[in-house]
Amino acid sequence: MPQTADDAAESRPAAESRPAVTDGSAAGVAAAAAVPQAPVDHRPPGVGPRVGRGGLRPGRRRGRVHRAWFVAAVTFVTIIGAAAFRSLPGLLIDPLHAEFDWSRGTIASAVSINLALYGLTAPFAAALMDRFGIRRVVAVALTVIAAGAGATVWMTSAWQLMLCWGLLVGLGSGSMALAFAATVTDRWFTERRGLVSGILTAASASGQLIFLPLLSWIVSERGWRPASVTVALAALAVVPFVWLLLRDHPADVGLKPYGAREFVPKPGPVQGAAKRAVRVLLSAMRTGPFWLLAGTFAICGASTNGLIQTHFVPAAHDHGMPITAAASLLAVIGVFDVLGTIASGWFTDRFDSRRLLAVYYAFRGVSLLFLPMLLAPAVHLPMIFFIVFYGLDWVATVPPTMALCREHYGEDSAIVFGWVLASHQVGAALVAFLGGLARDVFGGYDVVWYASGALCAAAALMALVIRRRPVGRVGVAVGA
Repeated sequence: MPQTADDAAESRPAAESRPAVTDGSAAGVAAAAAVPQAPVDHRPPGVGPRVGRGGLRPGRRRGRVHRAWFVAAVTFVTIIGAAAFRSLPGLLIDPLHAEFDWSRGTIASAVSINLALYGLTAPFAAALMDRFGIRRVVAVALTVIAAGAGATVWMTSAWQLMLCWGLLVGLGSGSMALAFAATVTDRWFTERRGLVSGILTAASASGQLIFLPLLSWIVSERGWRPASVTVALAALAVVPFVWLLLRDHPADVGLKPYGAREFVPKPGPVQGAAKRAVRVLLSAMRTGPFWLLAGTFAICGASTNGLIQTHFVPAAHDHGMPITAAASLLAVIGVFDVLGTIASGWFTDRFDSRRLLAVYYAFRGVSLLFLPMLLAPAVHLPMIFFIVFYGLDWVATVPPTMALCREHYGEDSAIVFGWVLASHQVGAALVAFLGGLARDVFGGYDVVWYASGALCAAAALMALVIRRRPVGRVGVAVGA
């Protein structure tokens, strides 16, 4: 049957996409048209098919927001809820010392246990997420944080502080550490990873921004116990969001990772999570970049969580500054931390991560050397400059450190980053304890500020000697 002009016009685009070859005759064209052809996927990279109960549904509307961004948003809110406790220790050192007559060194010991477990739990948590899924691990972790924070209201002895603050909250918050952000980023994104890791890292700072002023007011007006209950409730409030909205892998909803050109099937559960975490560690320890990344990140933890977050408020109070004013300055750090970390993620997608780390650590060290001269009863302009800069620099180190782990260790990067984060928290734990000890021995914190500044200078040099990974050689063997 001969074709009309309209029939030919309609069939021409389809014929161009068919792999069949014809002899050019009308019969050949008709025979080729009778062969069923697979639909052509015109979706842009990173946008997957929609999924319903009946399976994949073609024809996803172009330009629709990828599900990965919703998962990132849920992750952001979850980290905020878990970050409430990070605002608390610095506020409670003086109230606990006044009520129980515990030394600052004793209280700082509980903080040190918490910080150490926060890091040491992370690689095992990353492996557990591979075994049981992100959603289950995170929901349990939030519940443990709530139990530990809530139980402190009944404590009467220092060992109970170690148990609640140190063990329970340390284990729970460690499972919610940056390894969680790294796992979500690696699974759901192949593009914009630096930006996403920066945004998720900033979530912890956002939690500090939200909770610090509130908790400092509660401590001043109502006492430390209601503040602990507030932290417990914040962690519990996030659990429903995690359980209902968080998904373990793009394949669970029939999507490709954001930016991926091919569908990535969901890997099966990984048996022996603890053994795998240890095997990855042993393999990474045979490489030079691991030790340099772990060393620089240990200094990062020492100069942030261990030093400023734990001891800035009591140090400022020693100089006559009200606790609420000092806590408000920490909250301002949180504001600029968000901006600095997101900007660092953007920089990480575009510049050499090693040089970024060197710049961040060098300027941080210089600022710490000036801090003893800035502490005073009132907040003045030079202190504001310090707070703004330190906020911008606070965890700006995380996106380039994640990127270097990904560059060198490939599929194992989330677990390797978990171990690097463990070194971060070990450094934080040591300085949290030594800072309290120095305060008891020397009556002030000056020696701690100067020593930390020198360590940051060393970290800047260490970052510059990390070698680049040759193209095509990514990952470490972890054995069977």
